[in-house]
Amino acid sequence: MNAALWAMLGCFLAGIGARDQMLAAALTARLGRHGGLLMMGAITGALACAFAAWFSGEMAAQMTYPARLVLACFALIAAGAEALIFRPGFKAKEPTRSLFAAALVLLMHQAADAARFIVLAVALVGDAPIPAAAGGAVGTGFALLLGWLAAETMLDAQGGIVQIRRWAGAVLLGLGLGLSAWIWLGFNG
Repeated sequence: MNAALWAMLGCFLAGIGARDQMLAAALTARLGRHGGLLMMGAITGALACAFAAWFSGEMAAQMTYPARLVLACFALIAAGAEALIFRPGFKAKEPTRSLFAAALVLLMHQAADAARFIVLAVALVGDAPIPAAAGGAVGTGFALLLGWLAAETMLDAQGGIVQIRRWAGAVLLGLGLGLSAWIWLGFNG
């Protein structure tokens, strides 16, 4: 249960200002509030979380617990780097109005974003891939719902949202590096 809650909270917070949320907001602002877009975003987010959890299960079966902790630290570092490096695009150009095309782009954004790295880290540390995937899917769904409901407001405040995302990335990066140092000192100290 803890893995689900941590993954839900982490994915929601990492999803604020993320590429998938801002794409959903931009498409909603441009094409109108369509329930299919929200549903496709939630489905692709759940699929991406399920893949991250499956990967953690495959890796955990071959690793000792200390090695899983190190991999979880690397996942947090990757989540922080993703949040710091990649800036979401705010101009949506969707000439086809196709839900399939939007879902494909959302899935590509969600495949290796900060939220999925958080699901990977939580699933590795808690040895609970299914609860982590479920929590991550719910957190991603809430983040997309926020972008869908407050599309105009989010697009108007994009500078502040980028700053929030940068701070979140710095926190994730610091957390990953700090835990890595703690593990290293624990084994070598």
